[in-house]
Amino acid sequence: MRIYAAPMEGITGYVFRNAHHQIFPGADRYYMPFLSPGAGCSLTSKERKDILPANNEGVPVVPQVLTNKADLFSGVAELLQELGYREVNLNLGCPSGTVTSKKKGAGFLGEREELDRFLEAVFEEKENRFPELKISVKTRLGVEDPAEFQQLVPIFNRYPVEELIIHPRVRADFYKGTPRMEEFLLGLEQLKMPVCFNGNLFSAEDMEDFLKTYGMYENLQAVMLGRGMVASPWLLQEITGTKLSENETLEQFKAFHELLLQGYEETLSGDRHVLFKMKELWYYLGQHFPENHKGLKKIKKAQRVAEYRAAAEELLLPEWFEKDAKLYFT
Repeated sequence: MRIYAAPMEGITGYVFRNAHHQIFPGADRYYMPFLSPGAGCSLTSKERKDILPANNEGVPVVPQVLTNKADLFSGVAELLQELGYREVNLNLGCPSGTVTSKKKGAGFLGEREELDRFLEAVFEEKENRFPELKISVKTRLGVEDPAEFQQLVPIFNRYPVEELIIHPRVRADFYKGTPRMEEFLLGLEQLKMPVCFNGNLFSAEDMEDFLKTYGMYENLQAVMLGRGMVASPWLLQEITGTKLSENETLEQFKAFHELLLQGYEETLSGDRHVLFKMKELWYYLGQHFPENHKGLKKIKKAQRVAEYRAAAEELLLPEWFEKDAKLYFT
């Protein structure tokens, strides 16, 4: 069973991917936060920097594109092939209102005829413009009703999709509640391409339970870790059987944290931007320090990197760390 790292906008950029791959290696692929091409297939400087091969050296990465325009997707795909990539992923999963209001991401799932035409045009263009690039898709079950997936499955089956990554929620669910496994299983039994499952795998026990129930399906060939791996960067090791003590895990975590901090100091301008990145991560990481509200508050209030570093060193001690803390996301 392959294990992928999910793209998380604003979090899993190349600094995060490089640090994670160095300290916690083993992910078969890291999917990049989406590229959103503008007119003429233009990308922002931040997007271009994230896909530069030099910034992803030695890391198995797959770029992701968010658009509902076949010409824009094809233009970016052609660029990615020129940069040496061998797969591109279409984002049909983002539930953000600013995305779905434009009929992109999960919002595109509600436009099934248009989505069908989009895929037809993209796969026709592929043969001439980017024949070496495989196309995978990350999707939800639908917009409002999970039964919508039964109308989407035939569309996906019509095309040579390399792999379908399924987050079994609808757009209206965002990330709340439990994944809709009945509809996921129904789709799994009908889909013709390899399938990857993405959703609520927060521990090695979650993975074990999932495989006991669904591991016998031949086309289920991968799982994707998202919030669980960001909150517990060592999760991949736990799943693959590497058993480390709590103190050993904390030492690895501290090394990962330091690499991240150094990486952001080197690539971002000013303490404010560095701290924004680090504090965003603590929404997830902080759940392993449930008894030190004061220490987490110091991190949140830090205004300078030096102040932040001192607060983090004070927090990252064995007496505060709970490796197997129960994770809650709202």
